[in-house]
Amino acid sequence: MIHTIPAAERHSADHGWLKPTWLFSFADYHDENNMQFGTLRVFNDDVIAAGTGFGMHGHRDMEIVTVVLDGTVTHQDSMGNKTTIAAGEVQRMSAGTGVMHSEHNRGATPLHLYQVWFPPRKTGIKPDYEQRDYSAVPRTNRLLPVVSGFGHAEAMAINSDAVMSLADLETGKSITVPLADGRGLFLYVMEGALEIAGKALAVHDQARISGEKSVTITATAAAKFITVEVMGV
Repeated sequence: MIHTIPAAERHSADHGWLKPTWLFSFADYHDENNMQFGTLRVFNDDVIAAGTGFGMHGHRDMEIVTVVLDGTVTHQDSMGNKTTIAAGEVQRMSAGTGVMHSEHNRGATPLHLYQVWFPPRKTGIKPDYEQRDYSAVPRTNRLLPVVSGFGHAEAMAINSDAVMSLADLETGKSITVPLADGRGLFLYVMEGALEIAGKALAVHDQARISGEKSVTITATAAAKFITVEVMGV
């Protein structure tokens, strides 16, 4: 089954300093029929105004991944990390037994990022942190795994049954993704236009794919997109 969701059906808010878009139930958006997709629990597409951000707050037993598209995140946490994550970088944090952290936009322009959460494979682990710059790693006409619970060499390891990848696809090119039993694929269009099994996807459209042996993704216009392979669909 290939279920597509147009951009207009995303749930957005405007808090002035924060303009979030929630692809799954989060904060004051709640839909019992849209809680998660397999092992993908949260996918937020956020824009954070200059000079603002999230003060120190806590998480536990969740794998948290941040993909920075524009701007820079200033991060600080109770593990002793004080760092910045720039556009093109990906951050992953295992909250485990509990971690406090803050995220701010100290720059002069809006910060655009995705924040993605996965329930852990094993609870109660020691909190952990990592970030990598993927901006120069080739991903033209291929999926580039950036976080993985299945040992992909190019990816940062996460404590969850999921793989998140980035791709740039040239017009007319295709990528076929095999899917083992019980695995599904979530896809979100960042730029351009795609087609899956005759279904057209434009910018900020999403697809949730389950019960298929494979899926072929074709660019009808040069595209950038993100995929998450999940378990339990």
